[in-house]
Amino acid sequence: MKILGKLTILLCGVLLLVFTMEFPDWGDPDSPASTHLSPYFIQHTMEDTAVPNIVTSVLADYRGYDTMFETTVILTAGLACFLLLRIERKKVPHRYYRHEPTGVTLRMEGDKFPRNSAVFQRMDANWVPYDFVISRTCRLIIPFIQIFALYVVAHGHHSPGGGFQGGVLMGASVILFAISHSLRAAIKSFSEKTAALLSVTGVFIYAGTGALCLIFGEVFLNYSALAPLFGNDRIMARSHGILMVEIGVAVAVTAVMIWIYYNLSSAGKQDEGL
Repeated sequence: MKILGKLTILLCGVLLLVFTMEFPDWGDPDSPASTHLSPYFIQHTMEDTAVPNIVTSVLADYRGYDTMFETTVILTAGLACFLLLRIERKKVPHRYYRHEPTGVTLRMEGDKFPRNSAVFQRMDANWVPYDFVISRTCRLIIPFIQIFALYVVAHGHHSPGGGFQGGVLMGASVILFAISHSLRAAIKSFSEKTAALLSVTGVFIYAGTGALCLIFGEVFLNYSALAPLFGNDRIMARSHGILMVEIGVAVAVTAVMIWIYYNLSSAGKQDEGL
């Protein structure tokens, strides 16, 4: 089986090298991308899609299929991390707690551990001292990060930004909370099940937008078909369709980032993290 795997990798590598030789030279002004595609996008994006951000119109409209499968790849990455790393949380023989009034660290044996106690603070085995300034500062700036993330998604087709960028910002805000507080606190606010469901939901929003175009009698991901739904012309409908799929991308990226972090930071246990 190992030999077969190595041969498969070698064959794929050879094929990549062979087909790479057929590509135009890097930066070739006479390549099809330079003589045909780029000029068309620059000259016709506004009249085709009513979207000033050419990058967003290319990613979400002109090559919408490609971006949809990129979003699916992100979902697959989160699922792969879950399948490879996630392990069932076993019975813990002991846990560490910090007695808040005295600052004494206690190792408690057995199954009966204090839960939701104002006196005992749960600690990780490799404990980093609690930092009041860091945790409170992060708690103050996280809402602003999330508001900016929503702005980046909402205005991604009219200014720099989009679903990928906004999703990364939103996911990073939850990860920042997990690092500055604890993994358990983050999971309590944004559970693993929620992350998994939203990962699928994001891809479903993207693909569902394309399916909605089919229902209205157009080809898959032709947002012009949604004009009756939005009550405007076909060009502006493409702009609104781009926003819909960008929201799907943002939801998927946010959830997958958090899902992957939960498993990587805790070695799949989701009990003690970074």
